[in-house]
Amino acid sequence: MKYYIIAGEASGDLHGSNLIKQLRAVDSLASIRCWGGDLMQQAGGELVKHYRELAFMGFTEVIKNLGTIFRNLRFAKKDVLQFHPDVLILIDYPGFNLRMAKWAKENGLKVVYYISPQVWAWKENRVNSIRKFVDKMLVILPFENEFYNKWDYKVEYIGHPLVEVVDEALNHQPANPLEISPINQHNVIALLPGSREQEVSKKLPVMLAASTAFPDYHFIVAKAPSLPDQFYDQFLQSFPQVRSIRNRTYQLLMQAKAALVTSGTATLETALFGVPQVVCYKGSPVSYQIAKRLVKIKYISLVNLIMDKEVVKELIQDELTPKNAVKELKEILENPERKLQIQQDYAALKRLLNKGGNASANAAKSIYAFLQN
Repeated sequence: MKYYIIAGEASGDLHGSNLIKQLRAVDSLASIRCWGGDLMQQAGGELVKHYRELAFMGFTEVIKNLGTIFRNLRFAKKDVLQFHPDVLILIDYPGFNLRMAKWAKENGLKVVYYISPQVWAWKENRVNSIRKFVDKMLVILPFENEFYNKWDYKVEYIGHPLVEVVDEALNHQPANPLEISPINQHNVIALLPGSREQEVSKKLPVMLAASTAFPDYHFIVAKAPSLPDQFYDQFLQSFPQVRSIRNRTYQLLMQAKAALVTSGTATLETALFGVPQVVCYKGSPVSYQIAKRLVKIKYISLVNLIMDKEVVKELIQDELTPKNAVKELKEILENPERKLQIQQDYAALKRLLNKGGNASANAAKSIYAFLQN
């Protein structure tokens, strides 16, 4: 079979790469062309466009880059037609991918969506488009089944793909993954400021400022694979005591005692590694004000959303200050009751996500079976 996969950001690249491996396991003759990143390419996909060229976040940023987005859409349509796949597989990235779903359906292509857009958070009316243009929706969050039932749209819960990714990393855990000196080995704080320029620029300065209140701890920034070292230098040069790493985020989380984490997939990864965290969010003022009026969820972190309670503290927009970050970091480092409660909630979260089984394998089998019909 011929598979065309579109992922538009770092998390999509990760999940797309595992999907490619599992598709090859069920279909040894699979021919796979994709938009994504290095991981999807390493897994055997023929990479057409890197997510570096696609990742725009926030309302104002999207508007500024509309020309690029529409050029990418035109290119995608032309490339899909030339490849003539048996199925178009879309991974999250809804602004772009829902347009592709509509176009693909109108052109007689089969459409599978892997990892639902967060329509339960905002733009719920997008479900109408999904019902019309998506032949099969594979969801990875336990509550999404119930959400789509409300709309009389049948979806398939396959488990969360991060569970198997993190388990695999933990099964091959070295004793001192970052080769940190023994004096600092158990006092590591991870800083995960995100994968896009806009979000890193807003959050990393606050995280770095907070680090100065903890002279006995070893702060390490996880750099995004898609952003160059020079970009980080402007923030790090005033903080010589702070280290940075690249392509070793999981090793960092294996060794971290606590973390400051940007909202998104990283909050779930941090929880699955069992690391107490403070979730950080700060957008441009215009984007935030628009989002505040449109988004209708109680929490911004996946950990809290899945558990439907505040498991981890969220510092949002004006609350994200060095002073507040220091206060919340001290709480998860020094309060034993708080630490115990977080670990108990993390264990419950993992049990919930484990119920679906191996998500990537389930997705591949489901897509392959769908194509046999």
